[in-house]
Amino acid sequence: MQYDVAIIGGSYAGLAAAMPLARARRKVVIIDAGQRRNRFAEYSHGFLTQDGTQASEIAQIAKQQVLAYKTVDWQNGNVKRVEKIEEGFAVCIDATHSITAKRLIIAAGITDQLPEISGLAERWGKTVFHCPYCHGYELNQGKIGIIASSEHAAHLAMMLPDWGETTLFLNDYPVDAELFEQLKARGVVIEQRLIQEIMGQSDVLLADGTVIQLAGIFATTKCTIAQEWIFKLGCEIEQSAMGEAIKTNAMKETSVTGIFACGDVARLGGSVSLAVGDGTLAGVAAHRSLIFA
Repeated sequence: MQYDVAIIGGSYAGLAAAMPLARARRKVVIIDAGQRRNRFAEYSHGFLTQDGTQASEIAQIAKQQVLAYKTVDWQNGNVKRVEKIEEGFAVCIDATHSITAKRLIIAAGITDQLPEISGLAERWGKTVFHCPYCHGYELNQGKIGIIASSEHAAHLAMMLPDWGETTLFLNDYPVDAELFEQLKARGVVIEQRLIQEIMGQSDVLLADGTVIQLAGIFATTKCTIAQEWIFKLGCEIEQSAMGEAIKTNAMKETSVTGIFACGDVARLGGSVSLAVGDGTLAGVAAHRSLIFA
């Protein structure tokens, strides 16, 4: 079937992108593999009118509202291949069938590569977090840990004392002398002993047997784009200490004409609020490109 716009990814950014297109009565398909990045977190915070709402509920309501528009279709599945064709783009889903669309919006999200520490992955999104704006307040100014695993960790450690007494676990990660002094000036405790395991709710077991009890832990992840077809399309990718993201202009268009990107796949460091804003802009931009080509 021929669509005006195919949106790959049906989480917050993809659903937000569909809304302005649906309201313009454009034919839209959303293709989703059911893997929201924040599926490990029960609640979402910091999103106006939805602060403290279950993350899954926000996504579910959004899906219901978008699919109420008759020109929007939904397909469950994994995109295996995308090819540029004369009419726009051909999207192969689960290697079983394909659709075509004049424009493409990539809202496929990213994959978080966690530090390889025993017990950390099991607590990801529950008592181990990546964003203090999303989860810091709920720690009630308790003791907070931050695990150094990238250049961004020290930056985050400078911020965290606003949410609670902070300990930076270097875990053999180097920090230069100047930054070390800045962290101490902010009241950050520097822990140089190695981490053996995360246990209990969010307790840190050190290699020497010491246990440090914490209200919560923050960890920086390496964000990677798992979809090989994005690279094959030729979209320019930005690389940084935080990972990979599709490069877009101010209107969320990628380096490939006719392809837009939004949400975490096109932004290093994200939230539900930012994803919805990005998605809305991408949807509007894609619509306008159909008119002012």
